[in-house]
Amino acid sequence: MTPNVLLYVSAATKPVARPLALALVLSVFPAASAIAQAVNAPADLKTLAPVVVTATRMPEEGRDVLADHSTITSEEIARAGQSSLLELLQRQHGVEVTLSGGPASVSAVFLRGTSNTQNVVLVDGVRIGSSTSGGATWSSIPLTEIDHVEIITGPLSTMYGADAVGGVIQIFTKKGEGPPRLTAGAGIGTYGTRSEDISLSGSVEGTHRFSYAISASHEASDGFNSTRPGNFSFNPDKDGYSRKSVSGQFGLNLATGHDVGVVFLDSRLNAQFDSGATPADPHTQQQLRNLAVFTRNKFTSNWTSQVQISQSADKANSDTGAAPSRFNTTQKDVTWQNDFKLGTDRAQVLLERRIEQVEATTTALTGMRGTNSVAASYQLRRDRHLADFSLRNDNSSQFGSHTTGAAGYGYRLTNALRAGVSAGTSFRAPTFNDLFFPGFDNPTLRPEKGRNVEGGLYYDDGKTQGSAVVYRNRVTDLIIFGSGCPFQPANHPFGCAANVDEALLTGLTLAGSQRFGNWTTRAALDFQNPRDDTTGKLLARRSQQHATLAADYAVGSLKAGAEWVLSGRRFENAANTTVLGGYGMLNLVASYAVARDWTVVGRWNNVTDKNYELARDYATPGSNVFVGVRYAMR
Repeated sequence: MTPNVLLYVSAATKPVARPLALALVLSVFPAASAIAQAVNAPADLKTLAPVVVTATRMPEEGRDVLADHSTITSEEIARAGQSSLLELLQRQHGVEVTLSGGPASVSAVFLRGTSNTQNVVLVDGVRIGSSTSGGATWSSIPLTEIDHVEIITGPLSTMYGADAVGGVIQIFTKKGEGPPRLTAGAGIGTYGTRSEDISLSGSVEGTHRFSYAISASHEASDGFNSTRPGNFSFNPDKDGYSRKSVSGQFGLNLATGHDVGVVFLDSRLNAQFDSGATPADPHTQQQLRNLAVFTRNKFTSNWTSQVQISQSADKANSDTGAAPSRFNTTQKDVTWQNDFKLGTDRAQVLLERRIEQVEATTTALTGMRGTNSVAASYQLRRDRHLADFSLRNDNSSQFGSHTTGAAGYGYRLTNALRAGVSAGTSFRAPTFNDLFFPGFDNPTLRPEKGRNVEGGLYYDDGKTQGSAVVYRNRVTDLIIFGSGCPFQPANHPFGCAANVDEALLTGLTLAGSQRFGNWTTRAALDFQNPRDDTTGKLLARRSQQHATLAADYAVGSLKAGAEWVLSGRRFENAANTTVLGGYGMLNLVASYAVARDWTVVGRWNNVTDKNYELARDYATPGSNVFVGVRYAMR
């Protein structure tokens, strides 16, 4: 263990120091035992690994993906109960979250210590997010309509352009295949929570194969008071929400190797929030809407071309009883991706045109920018050697041209054990708020730039998985809101956005899982040091250590599990004067198949009723229970 890691452990707050030490042992054990097993592993050992698409924009076995990654499976989602997508992400290595109240409140996801604006979020290949605040609106995404989620940590600007400094999260909705399959679920829980969902999927085989999947869901809750008395917006009432959503995928095979399809998602959220002691009922209406049409053509045995035209909308309308506000983002994207097979190697050439449009009640924000992109990548797969090379140029009408590159190399020590190193650059584009919000704007801002290097060991033999990854990511021209402003000071009495700081994000991630008969254990532990290198202070709301421990048991019709989510202390502010305490939260889950197609599910989150904060003076859910029934046609 390095001296820095020892320092992180000693700095853990007392309530979580011992659990974090336990997480260290449990996360290292699978990897260490795996390496020991690997020494005498047979050369022809066959392993089963999930397919990952996001890392290279092409399907690839997870064991061959050089980037550090994790997957939230459909089974985990089915057992989530009252949990939100944000809470499932919180249990993955390399991920931290913040939440300003209940599941429908303002939230953020941090990958490896980067901010919510420094990662890219996709839904079925369609980029989502707000061009004003930056980042995805997590509360609008319905969990029950998701099939699985891929999380790639590390810079991916060469694949996805601006903002992929910390990584990329891609959400895949349900897809149709095979005989007709109907699934449905309903449940109730604490805080007056109730939910219903239904989906129908399948395919019609024949000369022109047709696949289909359609899902709909509704979730509502009376909620709890999202603010604490110290909050300037405090109002002692309940803050509930209601979310309705529908999604679908349809595909048609025109001829062998030639397919067309459409994917869509429409989610509408109405959520209450606190805005002081106003007699009105403050609420916000948010809509997430995606639509994409594509054609995929295999012109030769070695060349596959895909053209996708998509549009996503992130609409936020708030009403406090005074003047309502509106911040709407529309993104239009045309992508032409060409994949080539060159023996065991693969190459890719990509052309993309993206247009961002903002329409807001703050008229200074209303505007448009366009980005033209060209990218190329090469994946080498030769016996024990794996290598990735990629290069991309993004030319924006607003902030000019930026070129990013990445290279990675992996060597398979055995069929199950691999070592790898990589380096890559990235950048984040200033948001419309950064550039144009009155009183804080700075139209001369430059994009933030990241330079990352990392190395790791990965093991997967189908029963034991383990990984250890160390990384160093320096972000320059960091955009912050500072006091004083170099231009028009009379119009900026509180300062403005400026490229004044640098951040250095370093860390070590350990993750592992092991199957023992009917038991499966999982552990992940992150030691990180995300600092503003200019001031030497930790970045706000990032801990120096966080972990997850989990154990699942399955026998016959019964499945049960426990998970422990842990975090060290964080600071609410950039000056590191306001402390958010560390915490440990225990969750229990169980399901029982009462009949061939029927399952009863139950989840108990925050069993010990831990009182903790993810944002200063904002409440988090206490001990809460969800019970439901699911039908899945087999």
